Amino acid sequence: MSRSDDTEGAGIAVLVPGGRGQLGRDLVAAAAALGDRIDVIAPGSAELDVTEPGAVVEAVTDLATGAAQSGRRAVVINAAAYTAVDAAEEDEGTAFSVNADGPRMLAAVCSSRGVPLVHVSTDYVFSGTADRPYEPEDALGPRSAYGRTKAAGENAVLGSGARAWVVRTAWLYGAGGNNFVRTMMELESRRDTVSVVDDQCGSPTSSADLARGLLELADRITSGRGPRRKVLHCTNSGQTTWFGLARAVFEELGADPGRVRPCSTEDFPRPAPRPPYSVLSNAAWLESGLTPLRPWREALTAFFAELRARRTA
Repeated sequence: MSRSDDTEGAGIAVLVPGGRGQLGRDLVAAAAALGDRIDVIAPGSAELDVTEPGAVVEAVTDLATGAAQSGRRAVVINAAAYTAVDAAEEDEGTAFSVNADGPRMLAAVCSSRGVPLVHVSTDYVFSGTADRPYEPEDALGPRSAYGRTKAAGENAVLGSGARAWVVRTAWLYGAGGNNFVRTMMELESRRDTVSVVDDQCGSPTSSADLARGLLELADRITSGRGPRRKVLHCTNSGQTTWFGLARAVFEELGADPGRVRPCSTEDFPRPAPRPPYSVLSNAAWLESGLTPLRPWREALTAFFAELRARRTA
């Protein structure tokens, strides 16, 4: 089914915990672009703290009740996460609360209310030592606190008994959050040269593209056509290094990409270890009949075109 088919049949009501974050904002925008058939409730962490059981029960119950009254199909897409990768090394308890305990509570309430759940996860659950794209069924081996807490969240969701799917993504960027692309945009205007690691490989992914994919998946699930496989990967296709992505950002800005200089991970130490190789295979996503995301370079060009359009509007 293509995304153009998503508007057929009954509408859906979507609760998006983490709705004020980068992905949450793009889920709201993607739903709006599809018309009034998708009703999105996107509370931020101040409005819905996924670590508070009472708040989770109330939010999911209200979603299920409202959807039943309006004839829509209810679904939760969990975009809430503790994503401060380096800070998690010193505060794994807080990261675990948001990334593992929160999804566990969401899944339990979704199960009791009969609401399906889509939980967003990360490439950091893998060790990053593979020599080919990771498949959903590959063994987990997180090397950081962030990765451990996200892996725990996956296990909690999948073991909850809820109708739940885990969607892993990687190297996410968008207009509404702090991310590598926006950092490179800022550094281009402030520095003559920028050194970026060239020995970590992944698939840069537009949060806007991911949002459209998640809504397509939600439509499938709520209409009884959810994928058999409960863990999927969804990224823009292709791969590059952080160095390659930085050069592409400079090119999109009309700047000289030669101002970006390669360096090694050892030259740029961080508190949390990064996966050297975190390319995720989208084969299971495609085998499920879901629309593939476009190549990462094409998505990046579209991202900058949208930024320019907003500035001139």
